[in-house]
Amino acid sequence: MSGSDLTVIGAPDIEAALQGHETRVIDAVQHAYETHARGASSLPHSSFLRFPDSDKDRIICLPAYLGDEYQLAGVKWIASMPGNVARGMERASAVIILNDRITGQPKAVMEGSIISKQRTAASAALASRVLAPGEPETIGFVGCGPINAAIAQFLAVTWPNVRRFMAFDLSRARTEVFGEALLAHRPCATFTVAANIEDLLGECPMVAFATTAIEPYVDNLDACQAGATLLHVSLRDLSAGAILSSHNIVDDLDHVNRAATSIQHASDRAGNTDFVHGSLGDILLGNVPLPLRDERRVIFSPFGLGVLDLAVADLVQKEIAKDGGGTRVESFLP
Repeated sequence: MSGSDLTVIGAPDIEAALQGHETRVIDAVQHAYETHARGASSLPHSSFLRFPDSDKDRIICLPAYLGDEYQLAGVKWIASMPGNVARGMERASAVIILNDRITGQPKAVMEGSIISKQRTAASAALASRVLAPGEPETIGFVGCGPINAAIAQFLAVTWPNVRRFMAFDLSRARTEVFGEALLAHRPCATFTVAANIEDLLGECPMVAFATTAIEPYVDNLDACQAGATLLHVSLRDLSAGAILSSHNIVDDLDHVNRAATSIQHASDRAGNTDFVHGSLGDILLGNVPLPLRDERRVIFSPFGLGVLDLAVADLVQKEIAKDGGGTRVESFLP
């Protein structure tokens, strides 16, 4: 392929490249976290395009550079439109552009929502493996959309012996569909629709939050089991008080302490960020110890870093290149 050519990789090729490779995706995400924690990356703040007629719709731009052996630059442009669900469409749609580090020329344009979903799920699964005291008896899910469906898939690989699952969603029908899909992959398991969030928190030592909430609705975590692991993927579910009463791990404090996240609300109340124990990358590198094992919950709040998208996109591109997949656009550049 000449320097002026471009490879376009669509959803079918990406799905095929990632099918059954959850462990490889988790490994790629871990390596990206470690590379970022070593400082071998560049990660500007995400930019949010919002609209005057909606407080939920947004399109987010995540530029990133991942160094060391990757030498990748790129950007993800991802739209989050909750109203799409009622239209029978996916809430999120995205595109990822990969650029050559030396020339800056774009070398690939990829469908991004699948990669985004999988890197998010892999991040949660990795955090659960690092932060949980052991394999949980029951895993709970708050929110039964595509993100938690992917997280369930990755947690099932990470914790293969778990046989009990619970979920809560404002839509019971969506919860039941979520459970059917989960049991299709884990037929020996049991699935329970929780009557409310408090019941779920009381039953589950590990809980994944993935909702479209724009402001906190969980005032406290009194119902939680002691030492529970909470994967706070949607970032705005928990009150400042719930955050301040827990051990907190983030992906990048500078990124997550903004955009009206629960971490930012807690920071505003406390007047500092001393309540944040450290980042997952620093824990992986041994720069920061694990939180003390006590009765407080351990909350992982990942803002979602563009370097993770680059790492998984790189994995996909290399896998597809083996079979000559994708569509080559010749002479795309002048």
